[in-house]
Amino acid sequence: MNPSGQNYQMASLYVGDLHPDVTEAALFEKFSTAGPVLSIRVCRDMITRRSLGYAYVNFQQPADAERALDTMNFDVLKGRPIRIMWSQRDPSLRKSGVGNVFIKNLDKSIDNKAMYDTFSAFGNILSCRVAQDETGASKGYGFVHFETEEAANKSIDKVNGMLLNGKKVFVGKFIPRKEREKELGERAKLYTNVYIKNFPDDFSEEALRDMFEKYGSITSHRVMSREDGKSRGFGFVAFDDPESAERAVEELNGKDMDGKVPLFVGRAQKKMERQMELKRKFEQLKIERLNRYQGVNLYVKNLDDTIDDDRLRKEFTPFGTITSAKVMMEEGRSKGFGFVCFSSPEEATKAVTEMNGRILVTKPLYVALAQRKEDRKAHLASQYMQRVANMRIQQMGQQIFQPGSAGGYFVPTIPQPQRFYGPAQMPMRPQPRWTTQPQVRPAAQAQQGAFPNMPGPYRGAPRPPSAQPGPNMRNAMSARPITNQQANVAGMAQGARGPMGAAPAGVPQGAQQPPAQAAQAAQRQGQFKYTANVRNPPQPGMGPQQAGAQQAVHIQGQEPLTATMLAVANADDQKQMLGERLFPLIQRMYPDLAGKITGMLLEIDNSELLHMLEHHESLKAKVEEAVAVLQAHQAKQAIKKD
Repeated sequence: MNPSGQNYQMASLYVGDLHPDVTEAALFEKFSTAGPVLSIRVCRDMITRRSLGYAYVNFQQPADAERALDTMNFDVLKGRPIRIMWSQRDPSLRKSGVGNVFIKNLDKSIDNKAMYDTFSAFGNILSCRVAQDETGASKGYGFVHFETEEAANKSIDKVNGMLLNGKKVFVGKFIPRKEREKELGERAKLYTNVYIKNFPDDFSEEALRDMFEKYGSITSHRVMSREDGKSRGFGFVAFDDPESAERAVEELNGKDMDGKVPLFVGRAQKKMERQMELKRKFEQLKIERLNRYQGVNLYVKNLDDTIDDDRLRKEFTPFGTITSAKVMMEEGRSKGFGFVCFSSPEEATKAVTEMNGRILVTKPLYVALAQRKEDRKAHLASQYMQRVANMRIQQMGQQIFQPGSAGGYFVPTIPQPQRFYGPAQMPMRPQPRWTTQPQVRPAAQAQQGAFPNMPGPYRGAPRPPSAQPGPNMRNAMSARPITNQQANVAGMAQGARGPMGAAPAGVPQGAQQPPAQAAQAAQRQGQFKYTANVRNPPQPGMGPQQAGAQQAVHIQGQEPLTATMLAVANADDQKQMLGERLFPLIQRMYPDLAGKITGMLLEIDNSELLHMLEHHESLKAKVEEAVAVLQAHQAKQAIKKD
């Protein structure tokens, strides 16, 4: 057990103030001398992989972790003393402020170890740190986190006001930032110290006192001066009470001094308060500026070198009131782009519509709404990642149809769990040209057919053997397209080879089978016996290549649809190809509803669509059911309107 009495089951230590070059191996070599180490992790930036300056060391036994904490704290590693403390998994202890002490006015020579040695006499210390700048020098303040509130109070009573290395230090309870800001806001209402600036260089302290003493009793006043004795243009006046200070600010702020810049009189602020206030004002101005120019500021690029501000304003004036027009210049030459700001979003939208692409002098303009630098960077990064993803998909797709020595096809085994969809979860695709209304049925019914009320085998029951699609088409579409080309082509390649094992159309036979294997396949073909209900059996006298040839769907006036054509197409293109062949057939039956019915049928599985194209009776029955669903939907809409 550690001396604090707490049970650190993980035996985990936090190691801070690390040199950027410290690695897990260096820490293992350091801490393994204290006992068996379970794991070590140096925390790094996710992008640059640079060390963040701290690490976690997990021991197998709490006693070993305690030994390392007692014997190695503030040891020098690569020129820097490391700071070790127990790893606190629960951040509530740190954020609560219980037992946390703030020390300021520290001498620059006091480091972490010296402060630890000073305050460890009052109780167990969980954390001790002196704030440092970028160079590692002390900022003159620090923090000590005790295990108990009693130890913290004892250290405040004993050390506050003491001399440490010749400087009187302040020790008090740590106040979180939000509470400090709230306290500063309340203190801002009650102040006695006044800051004055913009007075003449020859303004003396006597003149400053004469100006302010009529508003109340002054305890001190000072005009800040240079080495040559001349005024720096600002000073301070401290009143005895807040009312006098407030009255002086109200009456003298903005007063003219010899016709020059108006006098500024306000509450004297510390540097931190002033920075916080300026930051708050800057953020507010930034938000106001963004809101003011949202939707009215246009970015114009591809400008001719001869176009200046006046010409740019003249070209955009017909579209509305222009508040500003600026061509960006560099060393007196146009940079080829500029900005035009209108008074209303409607005018800006009209200008974008009319001017984008218009030729000005010799170049076509690019006109769009201006974006913030951060938004533009995010948009460009998104586009870049999308292009990289598309390139990877294309590269993987090119690896699919590669002839192998054994006559097979190589499919990269790349795990893509997020890209697999079931029949009812097909990704969204662009609406084809024949869809004229939203889909009627829910997508969840895709596995049972498009229309749940339709009798017969379309509610999931298997079709009789005589109605089965051909082996080539059925097998080709049984492996539904996943989302990318490789899974699509892999399924097609497997099914399109047919019972003879022949390669799909367009793939050289020699690339699939060596001559010896081709002869064996031809011999096996003669031994094959087909059942009576199989469609398109090999005809007598057909060679092995002819017997394994693909079946095709023939629609008058269109290119025959083969399994290979579907194999090399993505999911959207497959639906497009099937829809283009369904549309003329449906148009012959219902010319006015052909577009709506085609869009409804395309939600069905691709193998079902192929079966409809090959069997007119199945297509007719499905179309009749779609018409019934449409009429029922229209009747419901009419009832709602009434």
